[in-house]
Amino acid sequence: MPYLKTNFLKSESGSFVPALAVALVPLVAAVGMVSDYSLGVSERAAMQDALDAAALSIMTLSPTLTEDERQQKLQEAYQLNGGNGTAILKEYNVAPDGTVTMSASAAYDMPTAFMALAGIDVVEISVDVASRKNPALVEAGFKIDKVSGWWNKTMTLYGTKFGATKEQPLMKITYTYGGGGGKGYGTTTIYKITENPSYPNDRSKDVVTQVQQQVCTTKDLSWYNGKEIPKDAIVEYDAKKVTTCTTDPPGGEGALIDVSQMNELYLQMDVPSGNPKKLKSNDPSTSNRMYIDGKQSPINKTVDIFSAVPCGESSTQAWEDGGTNPPSPDVKQADFFYTVTGKCNFSQRPSEVVLTK
Repeated sequence: MPYLKTNFLKSESGSFVPALAVALVPLVAAVGMVSDYSLGVSERAAMQDALDAAALSIMTLSPTLTEDERQQKLQEAYQLNGGNGTAILKEYNVAPDGTVTMSASAAYDMPTAFMALAGIDVVEISVDVASRKNPALVEAGFKIDKVSGWWNKTMTLYGTKFGATKEQPLMKITYTYGGGGGKGYGTTTIYKITENPSYPNDRSKDVVTQVQQQVCTTKDLSWYNGKEIPKDAIVEYDAKKVTTCTTDPPGGEGALIDVSQMNELYLQMDVPSGNPKKLKSNDPSTSNRMYIDGKQSPINKTVDIFSAVPCGESSTQAWEDGGTNPPSPDVKQADFFYTVTGKCNFSQRPSEVVLTK
């Protein structure tokens, strides 16, 4: 065997070595092309991820940006996420109902290593993306229905702006027990809370405006002997009480709260005499004391207020203030009843954005 190897390598009678040398050129080129191809596949995946991220980011920008400004933001976000080449915004539309659609593409001439041997110096890589952002809650309206109980309490709507870390109060409804009825009725007042333009960063300077008040009075059932009981009166035959409530202004729209700049919303019920004393929609240990359209919220799950307030429709909601522990699944045991309506339009909330391509 050693003899055969030596003679094979030293043989000058054949042409194998030159042929092998010629054959190695396309072989090396083929192996190199596989390497360039693998690099191209990896580059394309990275570009797609970068373009997807960039598309999601510009969907949360203000609709007042110009086309050039939005194009610049797209390119900046694309490069920031590791994309090579140029990203182009092909389409960006805001429908009358606030729905946003967009499409974009990116292209990059990737230099080759081994494919250059075959005269291919660059390979063009391109990716595309399309996304849609649905309308979201931009305004929430709160109106008083009926509030009862022997404990004073306050429900407050808190919101956190885009880019902020601290929540701020937007609306509150206070209830003061008035001693009426078996369940107890009193005075309920709803307030709208807005920033003081002279002190934009000082919450203690917020402007608190009363927008609606309901005063309930209770009389013994015997007082109505021979008299007509009002149709909307609350009659407690067991307690032999009749409660009538007057709302000012009558038929008012309540508190209309602008939540278009809010990234997070939650409701909080403070009951100083209750147990627990603080109930929150975003606290899974207390959120089940909230009822939405007659159904108790699940225990150990938070309530998304953006979803709890329907677009263009009304929702009847209520809270159990803590007197019944654990809270009953029967909404009739609740104490704090109100109606909430929502208006939806363009929103900067990122959770409303979905990739469609």
